Amino acid sequence: MESMRVLLISTYEMGRQPFGLASPTAWLRAAGFDVVCIDLSQQPLNRSVSEAQLIGFYLPMHTATRIAAGAIRKIRQVNPAAQLCAFGLYAPLNAEHLRGLGVAHILGGEFESSLVELARAIATGNVSPRTDTSLERLSFHVPDRTCLPALDKYAKLRLPDGTRRVVGYTEASRGCKHLCRHCPIVPVYEGKFRVVAREVVLGDIRQQVEAGARHITFGDPDFFNGVGHGMEIVRRLHREFPALSFDATIKVEHLLQHAGHLRELRDCGCAFVTSAVESVDDRMLRLLDKGHTRADFYRVAQLFRDAGLVLSPTFVAFTPWTTLRGYADLLNVIEELQLVEHVAPVQLAIRLLIPAGSRLLELPQVRKLVGSFDSAALTFPWKHREARVDELQRRISDAVQALGENADRRAAFAHARDLLRRARAGEEIAAPLPEVPPAPARVTIPYLTEPWYC
Repeated sequence: MESMRVLLISTYEMGRQPFGLASPTAWLRAAGFDVVCIDLSQQPLNRSVSEAQLIGFYLPMHTATRIAAGAIRKIRQVNPAAQLCAFGLYAPLNAEHLRGLGVAHILGGEFESSLVELARAIATGNVSPRTDTSLERLSFHVPDRTCLPALDKYAKLRLPDGTRRVVGYTEASRGCKHLCRHCPIVPVYEGKFRVVAREVVLGDIRQQVEAGARHITFGDPDFFNGVGHGMEIVRRLHREFPALSFDATIKVEHLLQHAGHLRELRDCGCAFVTSAVESVDDRMLRLLDKGHTRADFYRVAQLFRDAGLVLSPTFVAFTPWTTLRGYADLLNVIEELQLVEHVAPVQLAIRLLIPAGSRLLELPQVRKLVGSFDSAALTFPWKHREARVDELQRRISDAVQALGENADRRAAFAHARDLLRRARAGEEIAAPLPEVPPAPARVTIPYLTEPWYC
């Protein structure tokens, strides 16, 4: 068993050094296995492919899963005898598709222990195809990052003074208490979340600081699912590394419930908070079951201004219910709340994904509008009833890609506004669009050079 080679592969994780390889590597090595990692966003496939008896693909997100399909086909040609496994959030959501590619083992939820069990079964010759979505409470190991590319190869934190910081990434919890209809976490965790012991989280951060990290992203779906747990971690982190900054993702609902912690987050080094606002339309928010309203977003924006903390909202800008007037309203709100430079350009173009298992499919109006599952796109396709809305989304998406994510955000916003104006040409009644005052092309808030999206 000790000599069995396990190869773990990450295809894409939003410019982060993949936690989803580092964590199972620690578990597998503790169990005596020889583990090699490849991050395809930084490295090519190599001879490790032909030497491995178990090859696992980490699939934390939609984009990663789509990219994995091509790599799986190549690997099957090079090493047809290897046992292939997919693990991570999107593995159980796309089990049928993955099995069609030749993946025998599908592991979701808290996958580390299941990976060790699978490796043992393969080593002893007692293996059969398995599907396991475990929500077991695990005693985590400090992730083993020794076989991953250096942190400075990944996304950076860009600061207003033009400097950049090397970014580390860790998770203080997984899963989520909430049941937002469009969220891919819900079909797997079903309203449950699991914490990672504080000493494990802090141990992981310490090793990343030693490797050069000057900023930490907490990748928890919601850092305030366990607010006491999260706050104690950042307090201890700040005491130990007072110059270290961090960012976290927190729901609008939780930002209101725990508003008393905002100034402490700031004082402990929080550079910004990402919050999935998704929409400023209350009907849309109810359909998505987000748990907040338009007015709540306004209140949170004011709380952040009062606290001197940066809010980084994300949106699902285009849905089957989006109208041109509604998109104009979204731009108006972003401008009114002085958040133009807080919004990554890609957020102006995000189109609703309806993956397998989505709670959106519980809604009759959604079932009526979607087509058959598209196994190449890994989503249920939909078309807007008004072609101009779909065309606007395509044009804004193309423009965002052409501008690049490091383009001036005011320029990207103004370009989206201009595209909308052209789309609305000929309307009898048009709500006024925000006029963005000219500004120098400079960074005014901290942000990561790789944006948050699925």
